[in-house]
Amino acid sequence: MVATVSATDKNNSNIVSATGSALTIRNLNAFYGKFQAVRDVSLDVPANKILALIGPSGSGKSTLLRSLNRIHETAPGAYVTGQVLLDDVDIYTADVGDVRRAIGMVFQRPNPLVTRSIFDNVAMGLLIGGARRGSDLSGKVELALQRAALWNEVKDKLDKPGTSLSGGQQQRLCIARALAVEPDVLLMDEPASALDPVSTLKIEDLMFELKQSLTIIIVTHNMQQAGRVSDQTAVLMMRPDKSGELVEVGPTRQIFTSPREARTEAYITGRIG
Repeated sequence: MVATVSATDKNNSNIVSATGSALTIRNLNAFYGKFQAVRDVSLDVPANKILALIGPSGSGKSTLLRSLNRIHETAPGAYVTGQVLLDDVDIYTADVGDVRRAIGMVFQRPNPLVTRSIFDNVAMGLLIGGARRGSDLSGKVELALQRAALWNEVKDKLDKPGTSLSGGQQQRLCIARALAVEPDVLLMDEPASALDPVSTLKIEDLMFELKQSLTIIIVTHNMQQAGRVSDQTAVLMMRPDKSGELVEVGPTRQIFTSPREARTEAYITGRIG
């Protein structure tokens, strides 16, 4: 169950539901007060794959993403109906802290902890979870930085502020912070939109490495990026009532070359945006 998930319990194994999916979303509706932002989304997210969420601005992509680790509900008046199953347990009935350790998130702009060192930025989630300072903590921080392809760049300056790094390094630091608690799913909301092309390529290369051990869901407006990195693509569109709905999901190659829905083709070809 989600409530029992911890870095020490999982031994690096993926949580996979009985359906073979990392996450199973059923009839998800997301609201901001009376406004419905996402309408009736059902989706199976395959384990150890990269799923891209694409669609025009305002179609509910980021709201859907934030609903998958219960960050959405932190907004005033925001709530969700429906189910998000992790290990066949509805995350909305589980402990919030356990959910956010199992389903990590990286935001559009790097958000290192301003007053903390590089080391403490990565260690923060572990310390909150009850880890104590010592060699074991140092080893976990080093491993997270290695997984985020950042260790060789920062190993001699772990006591420096996280904000002393470049933008691309800061984003990888935030990824390392999420990885330190060994999540099974990593949510990425436009993770490279604020980065230069070289840093973007490093993030994309990192995603390919990470999907060997976890599942990634990425929101992106960059069609080329979605085509490069994702195994599957889900397309969201805005309804006349301004809520977002899922119109199509499938292998990325099929979505981009022979979409089933006219609205998908119109979006991918730039006729709507």
